[in-house]
Amino acid sequence: MSLLRELVDLNLTETTEKIIAEYIWIGGSGMDVRSKARVCLHFAFPLRLVMCDAYTPAGDPIPTNKRFNAQKIFSHPDVIAEEPW
Repeated sequence: MSLLRELVDLNLTETTEKIIAEYIWIGGSGMDVRSKARVCLHFAFPLRLVMCDAYTPAGDPIPTNKRFNAQKIFSHPDVIAEEPW
C-alpha cells in the first residue's frame, strides 16, 4: 500500500482526540516554503476539510486572513443570540 493511500484511508475514529493538520504552500514570492498548523475547525467524514488561520512570524493575522475578524464577529453575544430565519 502506498503512503498516499495510507494517509487517505487514515483511521480517525471517535477515540482520536487530537489531530494536527499542517498546511504547506509556496510563498507569494515563489522563493520560500511556508506552513501553518493552527487548526480552527476539522470537519470529519465524508470530507476531510480543515480550516486554518494564517499569521505572520510575529503572530499577527496576515491581511488576507479574513477568518480572524469573522471569528470575532461571529462569536459576539449579539450575533450568537440571532435566530436564523
